[in-house]
Amino acid sequence: MSNIDWKSLPFGYLKTDYNLRCYFKNGQWGDLEVSADENLNIHMASTCLHYGQEAFEGMKAFRGIDGKVRLFRPEENGKRLELSANGVMMQPVPVELFVEACKKVVKLNERFVPPYGEGASLYLRPMLIGVGPQVGVKASAEYMFAVFVTPVGPYFKEGFNPIKVQIVRDYDRAAPLGTGTFKVGGNYAASLAAIDRGHKEGYSSVLFLDAKEKKYIDEAGPANFFGIKNNTYVTPDSHTILRSITNMSLRELAADMGLKVELRSIPIEELDTFEEVGACGTAAVISPIGSITDRETGKVYEYCKDGKAGKISTQLYERLRAIQEGEMEDKFGWNVIV
Repeated sequence: MSNIDWKSLPFGYLKTDYNLRCYFKNGQWGDLEVSADENLNIHMASTCLHYGQEAFEGMKAFRGIDGKVRLFRPEENGKRLELSANGVMMQPVPVELFVEACKKVVKLNERFVPPYGEGASLYLRPMLIGVGPQVGVKASAEYMFAVFVTPVGPYFKEGFNPIKVQIVRDYDRAAPLGTGTFKVGGNYAASLAAIDRGHKEGYSSVLFLDAKEKKYIDEAGPANFFGIKNNTYVTPDSHTILRSITNMSLRELAADMGLKVELRSIPIEELDTFEEVGACGTAAVISPIGSITDRETGKVYEYCKDGKAGKISTQLYERLRAIQEGEMEDKFGWNVIV
């Protein structure tokens, strides 16, 4: 793929060769089907279009320093899709089928896996949708599981450089007992207006507070939030945020590096006490946060005053990327070689 400028790839969609589909009908999952068609042919009364029966995953494959292609923790993505499916009453995809599909779709599109050292990766988007026709509010009897891939660059244009974030209080991403912990499109749709306004006001992303009391840090737009102080990695414990596999991995890395790890509520006032803060997720890995502005009060919390990511955030980022790209021993057993 010499015609692709790997270093200039956006985080967007680029057509690749193949995708996979699998159908649940008559009470069972069928075989994986390979397709070169980018379009899905579904019934206009499909439950995914009317009642939000859909969920998706985001994950990456990397070409390592040894030339091998690695998937990062696909079993965990499979488990999370299962959680999301159960959350909106869809037929879960067996984890074994999920991992098989991910490995196969990467192999079929291996020429689109960026070369080692280009700062890019192959992004996988597994998705599960209700495709059975239904007019009444009821779960579908038929589902489609599909996986497509596309090569991507950094999620934020800043890459691994500090970003500006805005706290919003007049929007909620998810209700306290709603779907916040499931990776379903409705949560992202609910965040679009706040994020779009934030972009227009000069911020890379927004920081949502808990919907019930507006006292605690919740989700950092499309990513999880974390803060570092006193040799401790702190991240929110909430029923309304997505269970980030990147965050889970960073917590394990932090503990391995000798840091304490705290999963707990983080009041807004605590932002004044952190030495480093960041957003983490599959798309961005880690985005160090340089400043957080409270849109309502005007208060600004500043970090990365030298314009660079903090020491611990940098170490965590470099270690995680080194494991993903085969530069460091994968003693956690996270990678799956394709």
